[in-house]
Amino acid sequence: MYKLFFMTALLFSGLAATAQNLKPVNYADGSQKLSGLVTSNAGKKLPGVLILPAWMGIDDEAKHAATELEKQGYIAFVADIYGVGNAPTDNAGASKLSSQYKQDYKTYQKRIAAAVEQLKKEGATKVAVIGYCFGGSGALEAARGELPVVGIVSIHGGLSKAADRKNGPISAKMLIENPADDGSVKPEDMANLITEMNEGKADWQIITYAHSKHTFTNPTSPDYNEVMAKRAWQHTLMFLKEIL
Repeated sequence: MYKLFFMTALLFSGLAATAQNLKPVNYADGSQKLSGLVTSNAGKKLPGVLILPAWMGIDDEAKHAATELEKQGYIAFVADIYGVGNAPTDNAGASKLSSQYKQDYKTYQKRIAAAVEQLKKEGATKVAVIGYCFGGSGALEAARGELPVVGIVSIHGGLSKAADRKNGPISAKMLIENPADDGSVKPEDMANLITEMNEGKADWQIITYAHSKHTFTNPTSPDYNEVMAKRAWQHTLMFLKEIL
């Protein structure tokens, strides 16, 4: 038990330390104030990666991804979806708030578009989107909304959309990283997404990770699968290298 506590403490401190190289950025979507984080190479003319965090808002996994992407030569920007003063304090609040954005997908797309615009102001020459969980759903919305991005990576995101939403064209290249044992993704969700991507003439691929539950990439989650998480990250980097 002590060893587990010690290793967890080290992990949290290591992830928290990565945030030291990130700078806060104040921007807005209409009257809603937003506060994201950008890597220290902002201001240079470089390809950019927009990171959409999971349902609790900006977290250590998103921050760590940003700092790792900076090492790869990208400007990384962690988006604020909920807005200043609106971050949930527990899972129940996160579930309620994220569900509102999933249902009101146009507002979600608009909030993502504001972050894309801000990332371009930070120097990004072109933009890709990656997202975790709720953010993975957002990455799909960026593609569905035909936002000005070259590609998206949905990492253990929700794959479904309302049945009354029509399929449309999809220009962004798509990588779906799906854990095989994600109880929140139904077989019909996957089938419908494949149909949607095909009807949209999208350039897409799906990678399924064995023995992995929903939040398999998050080191602080009980679902964490280190082997598969590392593979997923390498697949993400390979995809970004191709499109950016």
